[in-house]
Formats: sequence, C-alpha cells, structure tokens
Amino acid sequence: MSEAQSVTDEDAPPSASDLTAFQQNILTILAEEPMYGLAIKRELESYYGSEVNHGRLYPNLDDLVDDGLVEKSELDKRTNQYELTEAGHDVVLGQIEWVLDRFVTDETRGNEVRTLLGE
Repeated sequence: MSEAQSVTDEDAPPSASDLTAFQQNILTILAEEPMYGLAIKRELESYYGSEVNHGRLYPNLDDLVDDGLVEKSELDKRTNQYELTEAGHDVVLGQIEWVLDRFVTDETRGNEVRTLLGE
C-alpha cells in the first residue's frame, strides 16, 4: 500500500476513515467525472498549489482500484481512465455527511452550507 491504511474486514471496501486525505481528494475529483491520470494530477496540483509527483499519484490510484473504489479502463495504449465506482461514491458521500454532521451545529452554519449549495 502506498500510503498506510488498515482495513479490518478484508472483503468490505474501506471507508473514508481508512483512506489518506490524498486518496479522499482523488475520490472527490473523480466524483465530478471520469478522468485520465494527468487530468487528476492537474486537479490535485491546483488544489495543493504545488506539484504532485507521479510516484505518489499512480500508486494511490492503484490502491483505490484494488480497494474497489475506482475503476480503471484503457482509453488508448498509453492512457488509462479512472472512474468512481458505486463504493467510491458511497465513500465520498459518507465523508461529506460526516463533515456536515460536525460542521452544522446551528442555524447560522446551516445557512452557510445552504448558501454554498445555492439554495
């Protein structure tokens, strides 16, 4: 595993708490649409404001594929496309729910979230 994680039930996909923040960010990026590796790299670099090394990105993508959270397919002989699986979708949604449960502690914060959502 590229960034240490432990899963107690070998058959169950990991939850967000089993993943690194970097891996969670990859899943969040893929929640928008399927992407090839360099597009994911660019999105991460934009978020972090610094270069993301191939040696960090691709082993983490491979781990997410192995965990069943991302599906990898071949676009052409040199390019792979990555897509969030249903299990990956559930992990992203679970993380959002966990964060919102802790962030929305009163009506003011609820309104802040509603404003973000354009409600």
